Amino acid sequence: MGLRNFTTSDVIFLLADDALTTLFGKPRSTGRKNPGVGLSEELLSSSDTNKSAELMRVNHSGEVCAQALYRSQALMARSQTVKKHMIQSAREENDHLNWCETRLNQLGAKKSVLNPIWYGGSFVIGTAAGLIGDRWSLGFLAETERQVGRHLERHINRLPRNDSASRAIIEQMRKDECNHAASALENGGKELPHAVKELMRIASYLMTKSSQWL
Repeated sequence: MGLRNFTTSDVIFLLADDALTTLFGKPRSTGRKNPGVGLSEELLSSSDTNKSAELMRVNHSGEVCAQALYRSQALMARSQTVKKHMIQSAREENDHLNWCETRLNQLGAKKSVLNPIWYGGSFVIGTAAGLIGDRWSLGFLAETERQVGRHLERHINRLPRNDSASRAIIEQMRKDECNHAASALENGGKELPHAVKELMRIASYLMTKSSQWL
């Protein structure tokens, strides 16, 4: 989404395009190389393939949520600096989205059928965070990325040991999420109340468990 002034119709079409591209197309990214490409790996057993597919499907859904959050927060941002920060972060998260989808295809697995629901729900949450103010929006972003980083660390430990491609992707994603969290705080993000953090954790748990199977 650009930074010039748009009409209401322009904004609606741009948001629809973002959503459709995220859910069904190939989102524009930074063009970074997929960390999992070119790695030699042993043939995965059927059970290991299923395990990796479940984890990568969850991670892909998480990146769908991230796009909705970043886009809605960028839309609501007062400061052009914060808006640019959100848009750039969204572009980097699109790398993750593409990497996860590529890996799912390699594993012969499908994306979650619930992704449209997660996108819509996350867009509403991101809009609410943005309306409260830029500093709280950045704080929400930072806490989201911290929780995602911990979630990815658990996934690294749960992956089959010989799935080097999925591991390389998740490890790079975790590094990026930590950088996004630190950057949001450096740009003025406020620490969220404990109760809000717990609600975010519960929402993340519900998304994770549902996307794992659907």
